[in-house]
Amino acid sequence: MIPEIYDRRSIRKFLDKPISQKDIMKIIQSGVKAPSSKNRQPWKYIVIQGNAKEEMLKVFHQGINREENENALLPQSKQHIAAAKYTIKIMEEAPTIIFVVNSLGKDILSELTPEEHIYEICNIQSISASIQNMLLAATEKGIGSLWICDIYFAYSELCKWLNSDGQLIAASAFGYPNESPNARPRKNLDDIVEWRN
Repeated sequence: MIPEIYDRRSIRKFLDKPISQKDIMKIIQSGVKAPSSKNRQPWKYIVIQGNAKEEMLKVFHQGINREENENALLPQSKQHIAAAKYTIKIMEEAPTIIFVVNSLGKDILSELTPEEHIYEICNIQSISASIQNMLLAATEKGIGSLWICDIYFAYSELCKWLNSDGQLIAASAFGYPNESPNARPRKNLDDIVEWRN
């Protein structure tokens, strides 16, 4: 049993205490150790702190305002906008935000051939493994984290602000936790495991 897997929680309240650059780099190094399809290592990490974080949060707000009023990328997900606004408050508290970009990725609105689509899926699997490694490494150091997908409510605005080649996949908030949430319920293994002999 790996304790960090069982101890990790999604943290939404953080102490006002910075994380050292050394610890952030160790967390990212753990992400780089993830397996990747054909060893493409498609990940790029953009660390956001301080004044840059304030700018990013303004951009995030702009995207949510657009999503509420016009040209929504996610028109059938409006019921989740309140949760995205709450995510911004969490990001305000967290001292460090790391955006993870698929450096080989296409724009999410691109038309893809089946083969290109499979490459995207494989690269996203690799990046997801990288993010999970980072969350577990943070847990081992007593640093809390939150994997964030609400960025898609401000996707175009954040991509423009980040000004990075590739496809933005996710963000993670990191900081010392100011809460100790209980484990969330998980599905029963008998309901999700199928054995074939």
